[in-house]
Amino acid sequence: MGLQISALEDAILEALEKNSQISVNVNNGNDNANQSKTAREKTAQKLAEAIDTFVRSGLVTTTVATTGSASAQTGTGTGYIS
Repeated sequence: MGLQISALEDAILEALEKNSQISVNVNNGNDNANQSKTAREKTAQKLAEAIDTFVRSGLVTTTVATTGSASAQTGTGTGYIS
């Protein structure tokens, strides 16, 4: 199973859309700066969460090898990134 690119795209669009709807009082410069900063911080947080989820969606294959004993074994395994 490959990485879920469409899920990442959806999460990015959701983060951008949600935070682009924050209203700002343009008559108050401090409010404008604070709201803009808050929107950027929330967007960055949502993007980081989306990327984390995206990376964890990847299925990896590993090689396993043990040595030095009569019961030494080799093989492969699969698992999700955690």
